[in-house]
Amino acid sequence: MKKVIIADDIYAILRGEQNFLGRADITVVPAASNAAALALHKTETADLIIAKLDDGELNGEKFCSSIRRDDMLRNVSIIMVCSGVESDLKRCVKCSANAFVSSPLNATILLQEVYQLLNVPPRKSFRIRVTVKLEGTVKGRPYAGQAENISAAGMLLRLSAELMEGDSLVVSLSFPGHGRISATAEVARVLPKQKGRLPGYGISFIDISLDAILAIEALAADLASGGGAQNKKEEKEK
Repeated sequence: MKKVIIADDIYAILRGEQNFLGRADITVVPAASNAAALALHKTETADLIIAKLDDGELNGEKFCSSIRRDDMLRNVSIIMVCSGVESDLKRCVKCSANAFVSSPLNATILLQEVYQLLNVPPRKSFRIRVTVKLEGTVKGRPYAGQAENISAAGMLLRLSAELMEGDSLVVSLSFPGHGRISATAEVARVLPKQKGRLPGYGISFIDISLDAILAIEALAADLASGGGAQNKKEEKEK
């Protein structure tokens, strides 16, 4: 059984369409606001939440932050609905939503995103070579590290350097078969240290191109479909 929490005015649009949300194996729970959606998720444990970037007391950034920083709540997909202006699209990327759809709302596009997120299995951690250039006190000195659980919103980075929340980075990523991208990122959280492992940091992209987003999504889709076998073979041979 899949559970979807959705802003009630958005659900009103989708309800007028014949779609898979009416299936017996999907439960839809309408929410009057982002704050109500967050409260529902704490008790209902949703698989997907459709929220709004601007919604009174709890905007998209605060909404996503409240969920992603809570170990009990974070394992949920989030679709953010926003205006089509460029500044709002960048806010959606930064707030760690899994996908975003601009308004005026196209029900077909939104339903495609909902279907994909409800039917994609939980993504496994994967490693790719990264080069990270730190700005500020380290004077741009490059460090080598590895990235895990990457998405278009950010990633978990393990790096041989001491960072603090709020530190900015220029990240260069090489995706075998998917090209090379770079993006500006910010440390959103510092993970507890683990013996025998590099320090871990949750970083959020704050300036990333559409081409970079598409490259990340293509890589994730490749891995989810069983691709990347060559990468796994190379890992075993090392």
